[in-house]
Amino acid sequence: MKSKSLALGLLAVTSVLMRAPLHAADVHPTIDLWPEGVPGLKAVATAEKDDGDGRVSNIHHPDLTVFLPPAGQGNGTAVIVCPGGGYVRLSFKHEGVEPAEWLNSLGVTAFVIKNRIKEYGHPAPLQDILRAIRIVRSRAAEFGLKADKIGVMGFSAGGHLAASAGTLYDAPEGKTGAALDAVDARPNFLILMYPVITMQDPWVHAGSRLNLIGAHPDQALKDHLSPELNVTKQTPPAFIVSTEEDKTVPFQNSVMFFEALKKAGVSAELHVFEKGPHGFGLRKGLGATSEWPLRCADWLRLHRLIPAAQ
Repeated sequence: MKSKSLALGLLAVTSVLMRAPLHAADVHPTIDLWPEGVPGLKAVATAEKDDGDGRVSNIHHPDLTVFLPPAGQGNGTAVIVCPGGGYVRLSFKHEGVEPAEWLNSLGVTAFVIKNRIKEYGHPAPLQDILRAIRIVRSRAAEFGLKADKIGVMGFSAGGHLAASAGTLYDAPEGKTGAALDAVDARPNFLILMYPVITMQDPWVHAGSRLNLIGAHPDQALKDHLSPELNVTKQTPPAFIVSTEEDKTVPFQNSVMFFEALKKAGVSAELHVFEKGPHGFGLRKGLGATSEWPLRCADWLRLHRLIPAAQ
């Protein structure tokens, strides 16, 4: 009887998650992450801000924007994309829409998350990304997905959120008591682009730490939100990219996480390129650095997440 009630509860929640039809022409549907009400919604919540250049901030109503591959070309793999922005804004176009369209070219279904940021701080972003994974996994059949091929891709501070999903997927503060909490929130793989990882000095990105956990976090909280300290053998495999020229988020962040994964026996691939400023995304003209999508596609093939090249 308990399992029947849970199933009915999940059905009731997922039946109202879509804001737009899945196959509307030239429209990217959005999915409301919290149709039952945003946890801890601020009483003074004001309108979301868009700077006109694809960067959004002041997010109070998180959602997912759906990017479907061309008809008949989906391969069953999904990626939830977390744009960067130091937990103060989201580079939604540059590190959300553009990567989603690239993933679609590989036959991967993409979902770009618009998660809460500095107005809420921890645990709101973690709650949002784990809810996103649960929604996508609970609706895998509807989207033509395989429930064991759902990954998370993150850029900069979005990389921290993605890595946190890979290490804190079962954390108590990532749950809200909703029926969907029963759905597994562990990502099956991670793609981390010049990620913020540690909350520890000297390699922390100070702005991300400030916006996520405040000016004077205690050591226990810094440890809890430093993914390199929370890797286990259950942490998903990861593809990681950084550059030596990055003056915003030192490449040591990527190295720390890679070393922790290898110590735990988790499959991982790390590329630290010589050239490329922070936030390069899909920019051309950076030599080998601009070829990271090719290397990532190779890695996805290696892990049988996309078909072998024809």
